Amino acid sequence: MKSSQDNSEHIVTLAEWLQKSKHTTILTGAGMSTESNIPDFRSKEGWWNNIDPRTVATTEALDNHYDLFHEFYSMRINLLENCLPHRGHHILVEWEQQGLIQAICTQNVDGFHSAAGGQHVYELHGSINKFHCADCSKIPSKEQFLNKDRCSQCGGKLRPNVVLFGEMLPEESWSTSLSHIRKSDLVVVIGTSLEVYPASQLPQMTEGKTVYINTETNGKNQDFSLIIQDKAGAVLAKVNEIIEKKEK
Repeated sequence: MKSSQDNSEHIVTLAEWLQKSKHTTILTGAGMSTESNIPDFRSKEGWWNNIDPRTVATTEALDNHYDLFHEFYSMRINLLENCLPHRGHHILVEWEQQGLIQAICTQNVDGFHSAAGGQHVYELHGSINKFHCADCSKIPSKEQFLNKDRCSQCGGKLRPNVVLFGEMLPEESWSTSLSHIRKSDLVVVIGTSLEVYPASQLPQMTEGKTVYINTETNGKNQDFSLIIQDKAGAVLAKVNEIIEKKEK
């Protein structure tokens, strides 16, 4: 087990592992998007320190406190209007195109991996950019949700296609992610606290090497082959620079 003290050495190691691995899976969480100016959830400045998720991101809130539910998700959707994928998202896409990684599994609902050009992106917690009626599943526009319209077909409540607390993960995204993890030589976990079940269990499902990249790494040292404590974009840029130099 390596400590997380010498990032430069660990970044070189990660670059070597990436180039040697025949099947690599990336697992990202909210910390992957903070450099796009999106708040994360469980850091000291995260969403859940100011808002109790049990009051807004639940089926109970959707059913019984729709005003609060709608206000919270409208705020998040509007926030995304001024945010874009950062360099780290684009580096992962470049690695995918080069065959260095085979899958990007994400707990994020912002759609940035796909917006950056990712082709094999599996959204474990759904997408905040797509919507459906909670009753009949008819697909409305984003504007209809933001306007707080009712479903034009049945009059039901409109909601984003995100996984709320208490709901099952999308079966296809989960099973495909699990399949990639199980056959990976290398799994790189980026920007997630790994506190949300069942996605938190994915890194344990591989027999390959595991890497954890996050600004906070408390308690993770015994669970991973390599720990890098830093921002996602900064680490990915440094690893990419090493890879590019070796290819010249």
